[in-house]
Amino acid sequence: MGCGQHEETILSSARIGKTLQAARGRRGWSREALAYHAGVSASAIAQIESGRRREVRLSSLAALAGALSVSVDYLIGSDAAVGSSVFEHLVLRYSSDEEFLAATVPFLAQGVERSEAVLAVTTHANIELLRDALNGGDEDVAFAESIDWCSSPNEAMHRYRTFVTERFEAGAMWTRIVGEPVWAGRSDAEVTAWTRYESLLNLACASLPATILCPYDARAVPASVVADAHRTHPAVVRGTGITANAEYWKPEDFLLEAHTAA
Repeated sequence: MGCGQHEETILSSARIGKTLQAARGRRGWSREALAYHAGVSASAIAQIESGRRREVRLSSLAALAGALSVSVDYLIGSDAAVGSSVFEHLVLRYSSDEEFLAATVPFLAQGVERSEAVLAVTTHANIELLRDALNGGDEDVAFAESIDWCSSPNEAMHRYRTFVTERFEAGAMWTRIVGEPVWAGRSDAEVTAWTRYESLLNLACASLPATILCPYDARAVPASVVADAHRTHPAVVRGTGITANAEYWKPEDFLLEAHTAA
């Protein structure tokens, strides 16, 4: 090896192709679009995704990961807990069954289509609405009632993390969840705890390969709770559109403010 030369690190994993394709699919990009953003040829991307190339230069992986806003660790499937944040936390304010379904049905159906792990945690009534609207596509969706799942903030967080981790280890490249907390009948202290939980999710789940969409029923949830929801979720869903949330507060800012106010 001559002076000034070095041998670049090569990473190998049987999962690179699947995780790369899943991350690209969530972006809605073609291989050509990813090639443009990452500076890696479309033919190389095709070889990686097809499994013909399982050994990839670290520089190429870093470029692909950077373009897709995921970590290199996620792409190689080594340890999703290491690396940059990949977790997506979305809020949906809805005022009718139609608004609820317009956002949640495409969200869940797309997950099933992409062979992602899919979970819906919501009210019994909304579960029935989803089953009917999915029209047979609910067989690949796991359902749980919020009243059972959300016994406490700690328990809910543990269950979400366990679900995502187990599905990832079983081969699911991504998990998408509709997660609707229970607000009815909560005391002021409980409302505060659950609001802080929504903010903490952004930290506790930061490295999990998952998207959680949190619906808030404006017909039943207090306006103050809905307002706080827009401070604890980085992105807002309206129909099938997702936009960055200008009202979002970083957890350290939100939790400090909440603690001071308490």
